[in-house]
Amino acid sequence: MYKTILIPVENRETDQTILAHIRPLARLTNAELILMHVADGWVARNYEEFNLRESDEMREDRAYLSTLENELRGDGFVVNSVLAMGEPATEIIKLARDRNVDLIAMSTHGHRFISDLLYGSTADKVRHKVNVPVLLLKVRK
Repeated sequence: MYKTILIPVENRETDQTILAHIRPLARLTNAELILMHVADGWVARNYEEFNLRESDEMREDRAYLSTLENELRGDGFVVNSVLAMGEPATEIIKLARDRNVDLIAMSTHGHRFISDLLYGSTADKVRHKVNVPVLLLKVRK
């Protein structure tokens, strides 16, 4: 069923919502988990082009991913993490294709009306551009 599950995280406490939901499914299917965070600050978006040093944001994101990875490994999961840089939807779609994932599981925050109208939401862009199931779980406030 699901052999590889991609879980984009945001480095927020709300990440626990999707992680709590996906744990039983991953255990049931014996799936490998791929945690992903997309750093999207100015340094991250221009990192390679200008040969920049990692920003504080990127270092914090890398440490956060490592903490989650260790936590999930401690619970018996096979897990890897990826810190990508750039536009979140684009990077999620690219990784999903590169790693041949079977499911993308991500949380949503509902609509932010104006920004969603102008740019579209990350979740919306992802679900329209991939050919695998996307599990969207709305974070409760």
